[in-house]
This record gives sequence, C-alpha cells and structure tokens, in this order.
Amino acid sequence: MSACVEQGFAVRSIDWSAPWLAHFRDPGEGLALQITDGFSVHQALNCVRISPVSFVPQADLPPGTAYEAHIFDTGTVPTRDGLHDFFNGLCWMRFPLTKRRLNQLQAAEIATAGVGQVRGPVRDGLTLLDENAALLQAPDALWEALLARDWTRLLVDLRPLWAQARLVLLGHALLEKLVSPYKSITAHVLREPVPLTLGDDLAAWDAWLAQTLNAPLLASKPFTPLPVLGVPGWWPANEDRAFYADAGVFRPQRVASV
Repeated sequence: MSACVEQGFAVRSIDWSAPWLAHFRDPGEGLALQITDGFSVHQALNCVRISPVSFVPQADLPPGTAYEAHIFDTGTVPTRDGLHDFFNGLCWMRFPLTKRRLNQLQAAEIATAGVGQVRGPVRDGLTLLDENAALLQAPDALWEALLARDWTRLLVDLRPLWAQARLVLLGHALLEKLVSPYKSITAHVLREPVPLTLGDDLAAWDAWLAQTLNAPLLASKPFTPLPVLGVPGWWPANEDRAFYADAGVFRPQRVASV
C-alpha cells in the first residue's frame, strides 16, 4: 500500500466536529478529503496558499541540514505523509506569524550554537511550544486556579466561567494525539494570558503571540500543564465530577522541599 493511500486512511479517522479542531476545520477538512483522494500531504497543503511557506517532500531536505535552518533559508517545509506533518501544515496556516517567529528563533539558535546532542533551554522551549502548546484567554479566577493546579476549583467549582474562556491548541503533536483521544493527554499552556481585548480573532492572537515570543521567555519554561479532556464541554465523561478524581492525570502542584 502506498504512503498516500495509507495517509488517506489516517485522515479519515479525524473527527472534525471535536471542539479542539474548531479553528482547523477550515481548511483542514477539505485538505483531508484531497489526501483521501490520493494527494500527498505536501501536495494538499500547497493547494491552499494561506501560509508564508510552501511544503515539499521530506526528501528535499539535504542530508546533514537542520530542518529548521532549511525552512529559514528556503521558505519550504519538508513534509512527510502522516498526521503529524499534516497538522504541522495546518498550524502554519492558522498561526503563520507565530510559526515564522518560532522558525526565526530556532535558526538563530542553530546559527549561534549549531546542532548538538543537547538543544539548550531556548530550543527546548521552542520545541515544546511548537509541538504541544495551547493558548488560553480566560478570566483571572480561571488563570489563578490553573497556575495553582487546583483542578477541582478550575474545572468543577468555576465551571460556569469557562463560557467566558477560549482555549486554542497550536501544538501539532498535541493535535495528532487527540485524533485518538485518551484521558491523560496534557497540553502545555503558555503562561502568557491572551488579552481579552483580542476576542476570538485568531489572526489577532497570532500577531500578539509572534510579538510576545523571544528567547529569554522561552528559556524560562513559561508553561503550565492542562489535561485537555478535562476542559468543560470538550469530553462527555467530564460532566461527572468523579472524572477529576484521577490523581494520575490531574496531579496536584508539587510542594517545594525545604
């Protein structure tokens, strides 16, 4: 079976009605249909020119060349036929300024330190944001509970406040995992609240985030965990308070030893 046919089967498993895909359904659903019809992932992504890059086969990445440096130098993204790179392409479309900023920062780090066994704190932060991050716009009370990892307060007691919150996933590995959801899937929420003044304008979120990101911020590990299937309205089972009693998933904040 060819890679394109295998990938067609994979994209068929995406539930585009899932709340975490609300911002990706257009153009994602249409692109998935093209892949089902036999397009490669890079061919389908190039059908919608709403990103600052184009997508090329993985084989176009020269041996010994760093992936991020290649994107920076050529404006092309080497792309494999799989869900991981499919969602990466969708993130380039929905967060073009942010993805460009991440690539600039990665390229700068590579130019300074090269590519070694250890990425370093800035590249670690960049990779974590790119692969597994989420953005949150929410009232202060929700932020306080999230940062304290007070899960009962955050997801049960303050449940009505989630009607005023917006959680948007931008990590493509995170989106890939959620194709087959399981309870312990956890996002790394950027500890920089999305301004309430931006409303639900995702282009404005993208511009704000691209301007916010810098090397010192990313080196500081500016993330806090959130098991995403605990978000009210995101998973039927979390209507039951007992869903949150699983301490293996909803872990309390660690108390620093003296």
